[in-house]
Amino acid sequence: MATAKELRELSADDLQRRATELRETLFQDQLKRRTGSLDSPAERTLHRRDLARVLAVLGEKKKAAKA
Repeated sequence: MATAKELRELSADDLQRRATELRETLFQDQLKRRTGSLDSPAERTLHRRDLARVLAVLGEKKKAAKA
């Protein structure tokens, strides 16, 4: 889990890559949950929060680039 401060140091490309990885992870978590093999539902929540954090920082960077 990375903090927003750490994520702000990454480039936009790195953030996009990280968002893609987190989306794939969430998809895998969803499949595991439906098959009953998800070890910890709390991990899914953490992944969702991480994705939201990455997307928020990415939005900040895009908004700053336009200004």
